[in-house]
Amino acid sequence: MTGLSLGDLFPETFEADAASQPVHGVAFDSRKVTGDDVFVALAGAKADGARFIMDAVGHGAIAVVSGGPRPADLPAGVAFAEVEDPRLALALAAAKLHPRQPETIVAVTGTSGKSSVADFTRQIFQSLGRSSASVGTIGVVTAKGADYGSLTTPDPLSLHATLDRLAGEGVSHLAMEASSHGLDQRRLDGVRLKAGAFLNLGRDHLDYHPSVEEYLAAKLRLWELLPAGAPVVINRDEPYAEEAARAAEAGGHPIIGVGRKGETLTLLANERDGFVQRLSIGFGGERISVSLPLVGDFMAGNALVAAGLAIATGEDKRRALGAISGLAGVAGRLERVGEANGALVVVDYAHKPDALAAVLTTLRPYATGRLICVFGCGGDRDKGKRPLMGAIAAEKADIAIVTDDNPRSEDPSVIRAEIMAASPRLLEIGDREEAIRSAVCMLMPGDLLVVAGKGHETGQIVGERTLPFSDHDVVRKALSEIQ
Repeated sequence: MTGLSLGDLFPETFEADAASQPVHGVAFDSRKVTGDDVFVALAGAKADGARFIMDAVGHGAIAVVSGGPRPADLPAGVAFAEVEDPRLALALAAAKLHPRQPETIVAVTGTSGKSSVADFTRQIFQSLGRSSASVGTIGVVTAKGADYGSLTTPDPLSLHATLDRLAGEGVSHLAMEASSHGLDQRRLDGVRLKAGAFLNLGRDHLDYHPSVEEYLAAKLRLWELLPAGAPVVINRDEPYAEEAARAAEAGGHPIIGVGRKGETLTLLANERDGFVQRLSIGFGGERISVSLPLVGDFMAGNALVAAGLAIATGEDKRRALGAISGLAGVAGRLERVGEANGALVVVDYAHKPDALAAVLTTLRPYATGRLICVFGCGGDRDKGKRPLMGAIAAEKADIAIVTDDNPRSEDPSVIRAEIMAASPRLLEIGDREEAIRSAVCMLMPGDLLVVAGKGHETGQIVGERTLPFSDHDVVRKALSEIQ
């Protein structure tokens, strides 16, 4: 048993005679219920958890929390509570079930760049002597390495169990990604945040959010989770920065603006030197020059946001900015995988129109020969972005090969056809391994190949199966065969 009661986990929710009942744990999946658990019935996109209440009781649930009325066939001995927002109730209960959290937690939201900013912030904290970690798309990362996960923002039970474990291991500083899904579904409620950041907003997840406006509103819910007076970091150079700033001001949050238009950390100059950027940054009447060992203007912006988050939690500005020079790239984010025949191969996670455009624009100056791109689009996701990505690749790459990404339940050939319709310049090779090998084999001196879409992922989702697949492994094997 946990030593907690129904009243501890769900205060002012259950009748007084049930509130003192001891509880073993909490579950929202009836299959994971064990004896003396509370089952929280969530309404999901595919199924309503209320349908599984009796299954949960069969597995030993002693209490149920739901957004609807008590089922007529629920045994009298099972406590029941109807609440307005079961997801919120679950998140707050998870925070009580796993009460420990790192002392300093920051969160970053935005369409692109969350993984980089979360990990950059972790690295900056670490370089300043803090025991730090990050949580997001690439998993849980500490100084000891990565524990790979699968969701940008884990479910509340997993998230709070992770926070509790990290705090128990001595982690004092944590940077985490905050996805629009996670914010909308209240997965971050109960997390004790010290600061937040907004990066940008592009076309993504419109299969989930009814409109761009509602997508933005979900992102900006992050400000509502911050305590009064907690600062927010905003990349002033990106679209929707003004909307993010207005929402922050309305919530009483001071703003740390970064970028060329940033009022707090101003990017005064950015010079390219091979695969290094030399940044000149102004702050509070002072100026500092640092070398960022990564390519791309947006990586410079991400680094400034990360430094801003460290500053927002009380770190010294000069030391936080100086730590930028030691940043290492994040797996699958403009990651250099290998070279052959005087050509370079990069793997990137770009799977959205804005991200693909940014990656190709960023890499263009580094291709003294041809810029080659291999990409696809995922199934069961926003179909509207497929022709957009096809048009971007055809315009910005010299050679663009359309292949399969994660087709999921859709016919891969249909997905490719919707991309191919954008331009007659696009080439089609359905098998992703064959597409990558073909691109590597055509490399000539000065060429640059970017394999986009899957980044750090080590599987390809076909139907309901996840098949082992790594862009990195395929690239390295193909490179070894031509050298």
